[in-house]
Amino acid sequence: MTFVRILCAAGLLGAALGAGLCLGSEPLSPGDLVAALGGDDVFARLLRDWRLPRVLAAGLIGALLGVSGTMFQGVFRNPLAEPFLLGSAPGAALGATVAILLPLPLPPLVALPAFAFCGAFGATLLVLGLARALGVREIAGLLLAGVAVSAFLAATRSFLMLSLSDETIGLQVVLSWTMGGVQTPFWSELAGFAALAAVGLALAFGCAHGLDLLGLGEDAAVNMGLDLRRFTLGVLTLASALVALAVTWGGTIGFIGLIVPYLARLWGGARHSISMPLAAMIGAATMMLLDGVARAALPPAEIPVGLLTALLGAPFFLVILAKWSRR
Repeated sequence: MTFVRILCAAGLLGAALGAGLCLGSEPLSPGDLVAALGGDDVFARLLRDWRLPRVLAAGLIGALLGVSGTMFQGVFRNPLAEPFLLGSAPGAALGATVAILLPLPLPPLVALPAFAFCGAFGATLLVLGLARALGVREIAGLLLAGVAVSAFLAATRSFLMLSLSDETIGLQVVLSWTMGGVQTPFWSELAGFAALAAVGLALAFGCAHGLDLLGLGEDAAVNMGLDLRRFTLGVLTLASALVALAVTWGGTIGFIGLIVPYLARLWGGARHSISMPLAAMIGAATMMLLDGVARAALPPAEIPVGLLTALLGAPFFLVILAKWSRR
């Protein structure tokens, strides 16, 4: 049964890849897509060198957000935990803003992920520290602390945009990160992005057993040999790194880390060794489709994909919140 579910998710991922390639300012039929991929005219080269890397980058972003959301929900043992609501994504966006606007002695491909990771991890630690200082133990209070920190980070980011941006291009780039928009990489950049994502996802899948033990309760996990403090810090660090990598190429995209883990658990059950690969594939498929819709809805302009995820995710969050409150 598990193999069938993984196979179905892989089929969904393949269909989403095809749909993402067909969608755009100039939509294609499946037949036209096959012909274009094998052609050598200008449009075929644009399809291979622009649209295909863009769709693959969107898939990697979705996989990273889906798996990081699964990790956050697993370590906090609550379906409401999500990178955007816990401040990780806004923190990564603030770090990316600093890397873009400040003159740094580092190449952009190094500065962006490094500062995004520092922002994501720092924001997560700030939310946890604030909740502990206030004596908050429930996940609802933790989320409120995350909302407060996210608002502070957003205000700081806006201040930096107003005070440091002295030219239009830099401001437009930061706004793209703020609203959520998949960046189109060159093939060489995509290869580096894919390599980092593969390493991060492999490490994340290695945390599945520990997350399963933690799901039994802290006391049971400790009795079964889990170093709770070390494991929790490691999971939060790795999840923040995945969020930072996603924000580097996709900006602030909310609610994917909430919706996708929920669907993965609904489909594959509570075992993280199954739900995490499903979350990666479902997240990739979701982002490919949403990015395609964002490119095709109002040609030649693009809708920020973060707006689409917010439109879908906000009602979804309220439904999950209502179910959790009744429990």
